[in-house]
Amino acid sequence: MDLIVVRLLFVAVLACVCFFLRPFGLPPWVGAGTGAAAAAAVIVFEFRVRALTLRRLIGAVAGSVLGIFGAALFCLVLRSAPLNPSTSAALQIFVLLLMTYVGLLVGATKGDLLNPAALGTVFAADRPLRRNAKVLDTSVIIDGRIADIAEAGFIDGMMVVPEFVLRELQIVADSTDGSKRQRGRRGLDMLQRMQSNSNIQVQIVPDDFPSIREVDLKLLELAKKWEAKVVTNDFNLNKVAHLHHVEVLNINDLANALKPVVLPGEHMTVLILKEGKEYNQGVGYLDDGTMVVVDHARKLIGKSIDISVTSVLQTASGKMIFGKIDENGRGGEPVRPVEMAH
Repeated sequence: MDLIVVRLLFVAVLACVCFFLRPFGLPPWVGAGTGAAAAAAVIVFEFRVRALTLRRLIGAVAGSVLGIFGAALFCLVLRSAPLNPSTSAALQIFVLLLMTYVGLLVGATKGDLLNPAALGTVFAADRPLRRNAKVLDTSVIIDGRIADIAEAGFIDGMMVVPEFVLRELQIVADSTDGSKRQRGRRGLDMLQRMQSNSNIQVQIVPDDFPSIREVDLKLLELAKKWEAKVVTNDFNLNKVAHLHHVEVLNINDLANALKPVVLPGEHMTVLILKEGKEYNQGVGYLDDGTMVVVDHARKLIGKSIDISVTSVLQTASGKMIFGKIDENGRGGEPVRPVEMAH
């Protein structure tokens, strides 16, 4: 609102100045109209400049300055040329406008090649826009493990959450389906948790791409614009990102890398929770979610038993451990409740 008042005041002042001073001998009201039109042109130019990135703005300014400097050198030559004064003045003005215009366009176009961070700490605020930024997708926010990883300090830089991802989270949180509604609210809670942590930088950005309908493709375009990495646990988004040459941090890959290594012949204790697909098999899970399939353990459901690992199978969905009951260990003790200290 304040900017609108300032712009209107600028137009009014310039119109009044031209009304009373009558530049170029114009009638008062024509001069006022000319001043208002000139002020409007300046405001339009302001809008265009505000839309430029910092690098393009630096390139445009540098190109304009170099163009003016080159035009000054040309004007020195024109002044000594055997031309009448009016022709010489017209050529000098033409050269000045031409060189400034060309310098402005070339500088703005090539400004993307600049690296403002290399110019010193003056442009330190532009650094989060580069490779340290992490663009979060909807699935990884709902998953929630990104909050634990960030709080542990294993991921740095700014966490960028675009407005269209927030909208998608809001739609999920308002769903009539109870499961979806719970997942959406969990995602919003995780965002709030990260924002409340002073050691984690979370920025909500309004960047959008109206011509693109798919949220995943919008994320990839935003990552390219920010020169950032996409954080996700979506298998398909991971593949598409690689096709678009966008770097991806997959939470599932990190979880698989951190799973403990189990070798055949090792012994472990596992709680049998359900039947297996094959005859007489029992299935349990380790603390990290790894499935353990035990032969001849169907009748031991609900009991904690010692097993010996026979083989380990790595699949696309994760790791599976196969084992048999350890004859030298416990054959099937029921799980006892933990006694509370009084």
